[in-house]
Amino acid sequence: MDAFTLILAVLAAVVLSSFLSRFIPKISTPLVQIALGAIVTLLPFFPTVQLEPGLFMVLFIAPLLYFEAHTIDKQALAKTLKVSLSLAIGLALMTMVGIGLVLHSAWPIIPLAAAFALGAALGPTDAVAVSSIGHEASITERQRSVLEGESLFNDASGVVGFQFSILAAVTGTFSLQHAAGEFMVSFIGGMAFGLIIGILANIIFETLRSFGWETTTTRILMELFLPFLIYLTADEIAHVSGVLAVVAAGLVIRFDRTGVGPNVSRTNIVSSSVWSVLSFSLNGAVFILLGMQLPEALTTTWSHSAISHAVLIEIIALTCLIVIGLRFIWMAAVLAITRDRRTGRRRPMTARRWRSAAVMTFGGPKGTITLSLMFTIPYFVSSGASFPLRDELIFVASGTIIVTLLLANFMLPLLAPNQEDDRSTELIDITISLVRRTVEELSNRATDENRRAVLYVIDSYTKRITRLKQRSGQMEPHAMEDLQIDALHWEKDYIKQRLESTKLATDMDPHEQEMQIEACERMLDQIMNTLRHIAKPTSSGQTVSQIRGRFRALQRRALLLTRRASGKFLRTAPLLNENELSSYIRDVQTQAFEHVIDRLYEEMGRSTYNTEYCSALILDYRRAEAAMRSRPKLVSGTTRRQMDEVKHESYAIELNIIQDMLENSEITRAQARQLRRNVYVMQVDADSGL
Repeated sequence: MDAFTLILAVLAAVVLSSFLSRFIPKISTPLVQIALGAIVTLLPFFPTVQLEPGLFMVLFIAPLLYFEAHTIDKQALAKTLKVSLSLAIGLALMTMVGIGLVLHSAWPIIPLAAAFALGAALGPTDAVAVSSIGHEASITERQRSVLEGESLFNDASGVVGFQFSILAAVTGTFSLQHAAGEFMVSFIGGMAFGLIIGILANIIFETLRSFGWETTTTRILMELFLPFLIYLTADEIAHVSGVLAVVAAGLVIRFDRTGVGPNVSRTNIVSSSVWSVLSFSLNGAVFILLGMQLPEALTTTWSHSAISHAVLIEIIALTCLIVIGLRFIWMAAVLAITRDRRTGRRRPMTARRWRSAAVMTFGGPKGTITLSLMFTIPYFVSSGASFPLRDELIFVASGTIIVTLLLANFMLPLLAPNQEDDRSTELIDITISLVRRTVEELSNRATDENRRAVLYVIDSYTKRITRLKQRSGQMEPHAMEDLQIDALHWEKDYIKQRLESTKLATDMDPHEQEMQIEACERMLDQIMNTLRHIAKPTSSGQTVSQIRGRFRALQRRALLLTRRASGKFLRTAPLLNENELSSYIRDVQTQAFEHVIDRLYEEMGRSTYNTEYCSALILDYRRAEAAMRSRPKLVSGTTRRQMDEVKHESYAIELNIIQDMLENSEITRAQARQLRRNVYVMQVDADSGL
């Protein structure tokens, strides 16, 4: 029961962290999750369950590293592989030696082998933290590729170095030749084992698919099972690095991209969704568990330490200085000796390149691998005595983890700040990429029944790409967006006036009057909902006004439902015909478009808006109006309904892709806000293409 309570507490904290991160974007999600993990331990019902470090590695680290390796940009990794391996092996070993020698010299009470173990554990960077940083910092693709490649490969060097240091501390003997040989076997053997398993997995899954034996369920289950199988087999049977075996297999396995057809597409969609949820859950659980472990590690040492508190703080400060200093020196040396690809010459170290070295320095925080290794330190040595300063070493490692995560969170935005005012061409290029990915997702969801509707929507997206390319570099996105929002307000005002005049009309047919009212109110609700979504941060008074607007919209919908129910059961009025209502909505919207177009022509003679923006928006409204007038002649009522459904689905896909791009640091938060606002503007009419 305690284990079940622990799982529920971790999952609840992960869910809560996903919400809190949206309200405090300046704080990285891993830090939020660590804080939540520490808070969870204070709850009265929290069980005292200790997670075994070995189980932690196979349960969390193996699938996460597999997923990171599987989804990483292989071409970018190949270009930066030498730099990544130099950091994963060379820098990790130098950190181990540097921390060991300095700490033992400064405080001889720390045995040399124990100091080496601490240095080895602090060598690996955290793959989860590396993938989470960058939302508030402008990290280049090359820098991100180097950091991700380093985090994939440096675990083996850290684990092997740590194991031999602990062995030396426990037994009192150490053989450099034996240690080097074991390291090469573990490193090269792990890579070779993973490559072989990955190639075999590709052959097996392609064979199963060719015979038609693969189903969505079996495929997903086998894919989830694979990283655990690889890690355990490599570690327990082959006695090589399970971490590197998982990474190598993830790099070569490609069975989720082979084959064509709707079944394969649906399977790939399900696979992506499952891994997306699992990755976020495991990522969050890793840092929640880290936060749960830190309070005990810190309080135990702080209360019962053989070393004074001041010395402990000094050791943490010196350790952080060594870790950061060695990393900065290594990165600067790599940049200094790296030759330009075009000229083949070494480039001088300019201020920009020094800043790049600093970004790469703070972009490699320590995390769960470090703490999980430290918890494997034995309590006793071979003579039966207690392991020297075990709690103190865990305390120092914990403090270093916190410091490096804080530095990554706050220093990276200072060194490489995001540009809030995105250039027009950059945002348009991102929008075109977003639209193309939306089209790919829509094409995967096409079936024989909805194919015509999907093709119609894809055609509208293709035209949208063409218009975006025409606008590239010619318009300021913020100014154009402001004009679009004002045009929505003009449309809203026109429909409100139309609604009031229809309600007051006494010479109108009752059925036609009801249809006109229903059409106006539906359009008004849609426009008001869109305006609420795209509203910029407002004052408290405006927030109250928005809440009142939503309440009035709910009241209006409740009134409509009541009136319809009354008409249905009392037989006082016929039920609304959706096909007939859609015709009324198109008529009202067409006239609203005409009103906005007239207003835009008036504004072109004034200085309020840029004339080019008014002209471009008039063309958009003209296209939407023409499409709306011609649509009844081209498609049936069934196809129209399918097109409406597909169009609304496409906007949901677009919003999901924006969130994925933000989480993968492909776009900044400012760009994500801009893209979302654009989608909400277009949702006013699901077929207009505005």
